[in-house]
Amino acid sequence: MLKEFSYKQFGNLNFTKETFEEGRLDSVDEHIKIIFLPKNAIVQVDFQEIELKTDSLLFINPKVVIKPCETKEGQLLHFNRDFYCIEIHDQEVACDGILYNNVFEIPFISLDKTQSEDIKSIVREIQFEMKNEDSNTEEMLRILLKTIILKSTRIWKQQHQLAEYDQQADVQFLRKFSKLVEQHYRTLHSVADYADLLFLTPKNLSKKIGLVSKSTPNDIIKERIVLESKRLLAHTKMTVKEIAYSLNYEDDAYFIRFFTKNTGLSPISFRKQF
Repeated sequence: MLKEFSYKQFGNLNFTKETFEEGRLDSVDEHIKIIFLPKNAIVQVDFQEIELKTDSLLFINPKVVIKPCETKEGQLLHFNRDFYCIEIHDQEVACDGILYNNVFEIPFISLDKTQSEDIKSIVREIQFEMKNEDSNTEEMLRILLKTIILKSTRIWKQQHQLAEYDQQADVQFLRKFSKLVEQHYRTLHSVADYADLLFLTPKNLSKKIGLVSKSTPNDIIKERIVLESKRLLAHTKMTVKEIAYSLNYEDDAYFIRFFTKNTGLSPISFRKQF
């Protein structure tokens, strides 16, 4: 199901292996996504296969490569930025919020039984609204979508022990660093570059990131570059030299060594897998 309100688009699809094989997920590649996945589902996100131990929500930006490997009852909500992401939305729950700009981890939200039933109830309300054709439908869908994002942001904070009021500065810093890496990973490769943008020393940046992540800033930057390299190798016809240049590596031999060291495969060997 897909609703269109002028340039605004919002839709709902079953997220199953069959839907993927039919190519129906290709049509929403440019959309922002929320996926409900049942316990024991297996999904591949950016080349990493994950088996879920609980019912879960997954928050996906455009271009992220997702593939349902084994799930029968998954639900995919998808929307474009015209539908949700206008500037008046609260930053923390907008499309640049912590669930969508998180370079530290794949943004899964594990749900307990009560939380899962709550989310499934909202999805059913969304499906009911999708069948309506009145003047309130668009705003009702937007309210229900924002409710899911609000509830999920609250759960994420609780699970990461960042729910207390005096920890909000840590959450905001996490968002800020995530956004900077996402904006600049193609051109800025060193911890010092990001420390400068944040008006910190590299040592202080590492210390602050250490409060909220097991990964170092250097690891996070490298992992984002490697991920983009994998996407370009698997889903474009760009040469290794072109990919290296697009990621600000003038020496493609250096880029090949960097990629091989961090993945265990040369770029050509990785591409052959796909």
